[in-house]
Formats: sequence, structure tokens, C-alpha cells
Amino acid sequence: MRIGIRLAVSVLVLLSIAVSAFGVHFLWWRTAQETSQTLAKTINEQIASAVGKELFSITIETTSAFIAARALFIRHVVETDDVDKRELTFLSLLQSQPSISWIAFGTPDGALSAAHKLGDNGAEIFNIAAGAGQVAQEIETYRLVGRDLQFESRRFTTTSYKATEQEWFKESMQSDGWSWFNLTKLPAGERLAVTLAGPIVVNQERRGVLSIVVELTRVSRFLAEIKAGKSGAVFILDRDSRVIAAPDADADEINAVMTNQPLLPVAMNALKQSAGDYAQEKGDAYRTRFVQQGQAYDINLTPLTFSGWTLVTIIPESEFLGPVAATIRQLVFVLGFLVVAASLLSAWLAQRLIAAPLIKVVDEIKRVERFELDQVQRHSSRLDEINNLSGAIADMATGLSAFRKYIPADLVRRLLSEGTEAKLGGTVRPMTVMFVDIAGFTGLSERLGDRIIPLLSRYFGAISAEVQAHGGTIDKFIGDAVMAFWGAPAANPDHALACCRAALASQRAIVDQEICDDSGAPLQIRIGINSGDILVGNIGSDVRLNYTAIGDAVNVASRLEGANKQYGTQIMIGEETRRLAGSRVYVRELDRLAVYGRAAGSTIYELLGIAGEHAGPEAWVSRYEAGLAAYRSRDFSGAIRCFEEADAGRAGGDPPSRLMIERSQDAIATPPEAGWTGVSVAGTK
Repeated sequence: MRIGIRLAVSVLVLLSIAVSAFGVHFLWWRTAQETSQTLAKTINEQIASAVGKELFSITIETTSAFIAARALFIRHVVETDDVDKRELTFLSLLQSQPSISWIAFGTPDGALSAAHKLGDNGAEIFNIAAGAGQVAQEIETYRLVGRDLQFESRRFTTTSYKATEQEWFKESMQSDGWSWFNLTKLPAGERLAVTLAGPIVVNQERRGVLSIVVELTRVSRFLAEIKAGKSGAVFILDRDSRVIAAPDADADEINAVMTNQPLLPVAMNALKQSAGDYAQEKGDAYRTRFVQQGQAYDINLTPLTFSGWTLVTIIPESEFLGPVAATIRQLVFVLGFLVVAASLLSAWLAQRLIAAPLIKVVDEIKRVERFELDQVQRHSSRLDEINNLSGAIADMATGLSAFRKYIPADLVRRLLSEGTEAKLGGTVRPMTVMFVDIAGFTGLSERLGDRIIPLLSRYFGAISAEVQAHGGTIDKFIGDAVMAFWGAPAANPDHALACCRAALASQRAIVDQEICDDSGAPLQIRIGINSGDILVGNIGSDVRLNYTAIGDAVNVASRLEGANKQYGTQIMIGEETRRLAGSRVYVRELDRLAVYGRAAGSTIYELLGIAGEHAGPEAWVSRYEAGLAAYRSRDFSGAIRCFEEADAGRAGGDPPSRLMIERSQDAIATPPEAGWTGVSVAGTK
């Protein structure tokens, strides 16, 4: 990135002020950051320890309840089919263990008996009958009166819940021990929970599966008691950033956890963003800084004992760095005022003494770069170096002006603007090439002698102006010939049409500018146009390069220009140019011609005008084309009649028609061989 000289001088003036101020504040800020990081780490360690202890306590309570209930079944204190004792046992265990939400026993036939805690003031008993599909379900409700649960009501419904379809039941029936499972589906509906489940084997018979369930709302209630700074929060998320527990003092088996907490999206997004760096399976905590909606947070991720669970501690950085930032803002305000004052003074001095003169000099350099040499001026300055530089640039422009007439200035400008490097090499591009020369130039130059030079100058000037006006590039002047091309160095998808327009405009320019030969008649020019894939680029040696186009299509364009003399036409185009220009140009097909040096023939056309600018097809053109068709079908007599009509119908006569009449007469006198194709062969270049 480049900057202006005014800014550069201002920066140099202010650099000493800024560096010293920045150094002091940077050290102060780093010290404050390190202190805040240490404090945040300590808080997170305390929170992680508290949550770990709570989860361990829940695990112990759940395990103790499982062992106690299992022992009662195995030792026949409570029979698995004794509904009353089973319900009483479940309610007692549920009431004695604060963390437990459910105690359930499912049998292989699909029946389920479960006790469910209703917050801190009640419970309910579920008895789900065995069977498939919708089955009967009895629900008894109990309320806590004093310290005892008392029956309140009973209702009967149906349910599709099947314990035998649950993962905890199916795996436990195949297991010899107990295991932990994650739950979302419970007899009372969808809730996040974990369960410790295992088989009940009595007298070597698997009577069913015992499940001790902890709804995670209990964990959310505990998280609400934890303080993470003044405005932070603590969450437990799974591997997919889904909520396991969120701080909510009112959450229980009745009230779901509130998930519209403002810091929850921060926790979820921070865990997703840290997925590549946070190695949960290794058991290592991970600390990061996370920014959301312009607010920065200190995030600590700690893996928990339950598989896939992560404790996310969020503390806004503003709690630690807010006072420091406020002090820095005040200092920055004062420093900013001083910096602005110094900047204005230095900028004014830089503008007056250095920037303004240099900007003028830079503008002159850009004019030289664009090859606008006649617009370069000298600019005086009080500084000797700038004054000398301006003079040197003006002298350089004067020297270059002497050479601009030897090279195509438009090409130089375009190559400079596109950044094309002057080195050997080229590329093949779809292009159109045009050759223009003066008819009868040899005799004209002999008659005029040195007076031919002003005539050539006007002729070259007119042709060059039309080529440039229609987006073409002058390649070179070859004697009285002009070579130009379209499609390079800048790509042009309509290169064929642009070249045709330039050719017709060149014809008009000769007449409009009254460029005449020694007899006073308008100068007659011949133009050949052809399109194709052409090699264009810097061709030559390491010492001298020429940006030019070469290839078969270029040679054909040159031959077409010469073929005009044979047919008596002025503008001849090849079949590829005709195809590319399409209906946008008005042409007539002249012949199929094998140009000099090529065995195969191709269709050639005379360019008559541009569609929309020309009156359109004339009768003599259709008669010529009819004659051409008759000629190719060996009806030479019919061809002569058509060609004669075309010659008579065109004002001033039609040279191609007269040429084809001669060929038809020769064919009548000497009939062509059986393999004759009607292709004419150009005898000269």
C-alpha cells in the first residue's frame, strides 16, 4: 500500500509521540490482560471443580438408589410383581434422593411401573400395561404434605410408550451389569435426562430392567447457583453444541429449562468455532477469546465425566478490562487531540512545500506513461530537487516526442495501460486482419516523384484515423500498404464487424477528404479482409521487437487485397469474416477462389455495406448470384445472360460480371473436365 507525501510527512512528525505513548500503554494493557486471564482461569477452575463435584454427587445418589432397589428385588424383600410394595419403594427412594427424577422397572412383556418426581412438592406413579400399540396407562398423583407424600388423584389414559423399545432396556437385557444412557424420551414426554439402568435377575431369571433417571433440569438448577463473575454464565453442551443444562433456578421435572438466555448463543458458537482446537477426548481444558456482535468474551471449555459433555464458562472481558479500557480511552482522547493538532500543522507544511509540487510532477509522469508527450509541462518549485525533477521529465518528453512518429503510438498506449511486458512471445487469438493499398501506385509514384510523400501522408493519416476510431491496431506501413488488425491486444468479440466498418469508413474518408491522384480523381484503394485464429505478440529478437500478427489467415487477407485487381472490386472479405459478421453486413458472393500458394478454394465476398446503413439488396446483385449458380452448374449460356444483366443493372457497370462473362465464354469454347468444381485459381499474389 502506498501513501501520499502529506501523510508520510505527518506520520514522521508524529511517530516519536505515538511510539512512546503506545509503548507505555501497551505494557500497561498487557499487564492488565495477564492479570485478567489469571483471574478468569482461577474462576473457571473453581466452577469446574464445583460442577464436577455436583455431577459426582448425582452419580453417587443414582448409583446408591440403583443398588438399594436392586437389592430389594434380588433379596425378595420386594417381589417384582408386587405392585403396591414396588410403588411404595420407588416413592420412598425418590423422596430420599433429591437428584433423582424417575425410578422405573420395565418387564420383557412391555409393562412398565415408574415413579416420577413432580418438582419439590409431589410425585406421580405410572403403570403402563403390556401389549402392542396403544395400551392402558394408570397415573396416580401424590402431593407432599409435611414430610410425607399423600395420594391425591388417579386417572386412566392410553399411551404408545414401550420400555422394550428403548435403548436402555434393550441393551440392559443383554448385559450382566448396569450402564449409563442418555435419554430424551420418557413416559411423561420429551425431556433431556440420563439413566443408570441394569437387569434384575431373580433366581437366574431376567425379570426386567431397573432404571434410575436424572432429568438434567436438576443440573440446570445447580448451574443457577454458580456465579461466573458479575454477568457471566455457565452451560453444559454436548459435542454438537446442543444444550444439556443451562442456569435456571426454576427448572425441575415440571418446568423446562429456559433456553432464551442471552449468553447461550455465545456458548454454542464458541464451542463450534473451537472444534478444531478443543480436544475433548484428551480431557484437557481449553481457553479462548470469542467475539460476537462486537462484545468480547473469555471462554473456558472443560470436558466432564459424562461422555461428550463440555462445561462452557463465559465471562465478558469488560468485567476485567472495562476500567482499564475507560482509562485508556481518556488518555487516547488527550493524545488524539495532540496528534490531530500536530498532524494538521505537518500536513499544511507538507502540502505547501512538498506535496503540491510533487503531485504536479507525478501528473506529468503519468502523461509520459500514457504517451501524451505534447501535454507535458514544466513546474517550478522552491525545492531544488523537485524543480530539477520537473525539468528532467519535460526534457525526456521532448526527446520521446521525436520518436513517436516512428512507432504506433496507439499500440504503445494500449500495451502500457494493460501492463503487457515487452518480451518475445505471443498467443493465438481469434482476430480479423485488414490490408489496404493504393491501386496503380507504381505508375502514380513514377508520375509524381517526390510529390508522392504528401499524398501518402494524407492517405496514411485517413486510413489510420478510421482504424483507430473503430478499435483497430495499426501493425505496419509496407510501402503504400497498411496492415491493421482487430482482437489484440484488447479482445473484441465483434472484431470482424468492426473491421468491415473501418474498411467502408476508409473508403468514405478518401472521398470526403478529397485525397486525389494526379488526375484529380479520388484515390482508388483496394482492401482485403480475413478472419481466423492468428498468432499475435512480440516477434523479433532480443534487440528489436515488433508487436505483429502472423499466420495463414494473415496471408489470405493479403492475397484477397491483391485479388481485388483481378475482379475489379475494392473490398474483398473471406468466408470466415462473412460468417462472423453474419447478417450485420451486406455482401455479395464473388466466387470460390484458391488464392496464390493454396490448393483449396474458399468462398470470397465483396463487401457492399453495413445492414441498416445500406439500401439493401439490389437487383443486379441477385442477377450476379443467379449467374454464379448457373456457372457452377455448367449452364454457361444462362450464366452469361445473368452476368450481362448484372453488368447492365449496376451503375457504371460491374467488373466482376464482365470477368465471369469471359470465363463462361472460355468454358463454352473449351468445356471443363468432368471433375471441374468451379474454383478459380489466383495466378499472382
